[in-house]
Amino acid sequence: MSRILSTYNNELKLKGFNVFQIEKDRNATKVYSRKDFYKICLTTGKSRIHYADRSFDAEGTILFFGNPNIPYSWETLSTQYVGYTILFSEDFLVPGKRSETLQKSPLFKLGGTPILEISENQRLFLNSVFQKMIEEQQSDYEFKDDLIRNYIDLILHEALKLKPSQNFNQAKSAAERLTTVFLELLERQFPVESPDRPLPLKTAKDYAENLSVHVNYLNRAVKEVTGKTTSTHISERIVNEAKAILQHTTWNVSEIAYALGFEYPTYFNNFFKKQTGTSPSSARLEKV
Repeated sequence: MSRILSTYNNELKLKGFNVFQIEKDRNATKVYSRKDFYKICLTTGKSRIHYADRSFDAEGTILFFGNPNIPYSWETLSTQYVGYTILFSEDFLVPGKRSETLQKSPLFKLGGTPILEISENQRLFLNSVFQKMIEEQQSDYEFKDDLIRNYIDLILHEALKLKPSQNFNQAKSAAERLTTVFLELLERQFPVESPDRPLPLKTAKDYAENLSVHVNYLNRAVKEVTGKTTSTHISERIVNEAKAILQHTTWNVSEIAYALGFEYPTYFNNFFKKQTGTSPSSARLEKV
């Protein structure tokens, strides 16, 4: 039994992509699991973007690349804000196989170049590409998915020709920046939506590898800033998620154990009891 998601999220997962015009969609609420989808935005207006450990003040037209594994947020500062957005899964872009192409791309990786300033001529060209994607999305053409993949590839290649913006603010210390990224990446792994999709990141080493730093460096930074170890933060968040699953789903203990990254139910039982002083079965009987 999966946890309840929005209708839009379910449709997005089924299709693997969605492209829309921002100014025609400003009153719609799109709730989706960002951890499953890459995002490309072409926007014109004034905004402030927080991406991983950096912030960027944008005015004019920019092209933005969002990675589901890297935290980001967006503040719109102008009254008029227009453009296009496409959301897509890695499985949609590379059907039938997993690929590290997107993760390795400088457009999507941590410390890469996710924000590009766009000239008027470039804006007009990219506008036409997004408009073509919207037309294909609404068409009955049998191979429209292939066409949309080609359009995404075209945007990626056009972006790789451009120089990244240098208007990033890096006022925080290196330890604070890395800790912020780690904590937001940790939170991005949740909620766990199905027993069939276990946590991809379970250990301090997993997070360090995902963030392209040595695990010892990550541990030092997190302990210095928060007073807690990386593993403690991970354990506390897994326990909180386990409690929520126990209270709000009918998953059995074996399913919960697997979903949270434990090889055997006994390992999960021992972990949960050590962290909470009670067993998962007893916790399920407690009132919310």
